Amino acid sequence: MSDYDRIASAMTYLVNRASDQPNLEEIAAHVHLSPYHFQRLFCRWAGTTPKRFLQVLTLERGKGLLDKSCSLLDVSHELGLSGSSRLHDHFVQLEAVTPGEYKNRGKQLKIEYGVHSTPLGALFVAVTPRGVCRAGFMDFNSKDELLDDLRIAWPFSSITESTSSTRHVIDAIFSGNAGSKEGPLSLHVAGTNFQIAVWRALLKIPPGTVASYGQIAESLGASNAARAVGNAIGSNPVALLIPCHRVIQKSGALGGYRWGPTKKLMVQTWERMQDAPPNNSFEPPPRPDGP
Repeated sequence: MSDYDRIASAMTYLVNRASDQPNLEEIAAHVHLSPYHFQRLFCRWAGTTPKRFLQVLTLERGKGLLDKSCSLLDVSHELGLSGSSRLHDHFVQLEAVTPGEYKNRGKQLKIEYGVHSTPLGALFVAVTPRGVCRAGFMDFNSKDELLDDLRIAWPFSSITESTSSTRHVIDAIFSGNAGSKEGPLSLHVAGTNFQIAVWRALLKIPPGTVASYGQIAESLGASNAARAVGNAIGSNPVALLIPCHRVIQKSGALGGYRWGPTKKLMVQTWERMQDAPPNNSFEPPPRPDGP
């Protein structure tokens, strides 16, 4: 098991067992590490301690978060795309496929893909020369299944594996390296006009906050279209970069997520931790064999 896999497993364990408030020894045992080494590994990859992650995970959510986010879709486009988070340091730009490109179904289009380990689990990423066209967690689908979906969407394209060509996407999301030589991240996606409008609205939700399906619909001038908004969000082809994980039900419930509610809560908590101030009160325990 890789370090990434251990942290992803630990985060899943914390989400599933949050109500039990597991201690450091229990979490470390789940990934077969000593408490000391697990704490150091978790801090390195997650950017915080397991205890702090659990604290943020168990904070009261739901309507309280929605109340704080009631005006988030009224902010300017610039504010929505250039916050202090790691994703927004890179400016995520969404570019829709043109009608001509859609008609050609990928003719003469080169697509490169790769599977990468991340603290949130294995992530499948595919890119065209114009941007990211796919990103999805591999919790429920194999690489072959995801490739089949890509070929169905772009049957005449040339699809090759190249993790070196997709690595910059992972670096942008997880390293916070705003000086990437690749420049701003662009998305190259296909969808109906309504789907594109919904996905653009999602990009305006600041990191660490949430919106309801109804709020998204209202921002589009279609207050009675919450169900249609939900369908468009469910069709999101680019996980994390198009932040469908930031949308919850009006009641405060998590709502649906293509990769399951556990993953959705994990992503939300991880994202909130990226901009949280450091908490120095939680230090790794001393080594069993002394300092």
